[in-house]
Amino acid sequence: MSTGPGKGQTRTDEFGDGVDPRNWTARLRRRAVRALPPDRLMPDRQPAYVSSWIYVFGVLTLTALIWVIFSGTWLALEGPVWWHTSPVGHFVNSLHLWGVELFFFFMVIHLWGKFFMAAWRGRRAATWVTGSIAFLGSIATAFTGYLVQTNFDAQWISTQAKDGLNSVGIGAWFNVLDTGQMLLWHVLLLPLVLGVLIVWHILLVRRRGVVPPIGAEPEEQEQLAAAPETEGTRR
Repeated sequence: MSTGPGKGQTRTDEFGDGVDPRNWTARLRRRAVRALPPDRLMPDRQPAYVSSWIYVFGVLTLTALIWVIFSGTWLALEGPVWWHTSPVGHFVNSLHLWGVELFFFFMVIHLWGKFFMAAWRGRRAATWVTGSIAFLGSIATAFTGYLVQTNFDAQWISTQAKDGLNSVGIGAWFNVLDTGQMLLWHVLLLPLVLGVLIVWHILLVRRRGVVPPIGAEPEEQEQLAAAPETEGTRR
């Protein structure tokens, strides 16, 4: 029963909570729950088609990314001398490199798999776009990682890349010969942007659900995709 939106009064919303209509945190909570109900944020059931192997590569990409972040943080804390001279440093550096290789391997298969499944169907265009931009951001992050190895490979890659970057007019502020600047891009700026894109991508997957195979859209998925934005995530 509502008491009306008068000053100092509260009303009962659709979740059964007494809410002051002027309370912005309550309004934000209601919008968040409408957009992403808990049963979608952490589902305990998935459609049968998710058992197909093509749906595994998204999770494998995230798993490789977690390992890349862990090993990269270890390398950043210890510093270049450690990963060049210490046996443990050599080992962690190799694990970081191969983690990146696996990350891109899984991500490319995931990207192409979703492309051939037309994963933008069912109002999932934003899901596709965020995933694609995250892929491009990953390439930039990996590029700066090669530049901060502080070895001959890094020197060769940076000197070859500077001419190309200067030719398009960005070499003045993105100086690949400045190891300190590239280290900042690699360990902070690009991972921060990439992390936001990946979290956004995962939340969109939870909101819309995983894309069904072409021609096998369940009725529930079709209804979800066709529902209006304000009511589409409510059951």
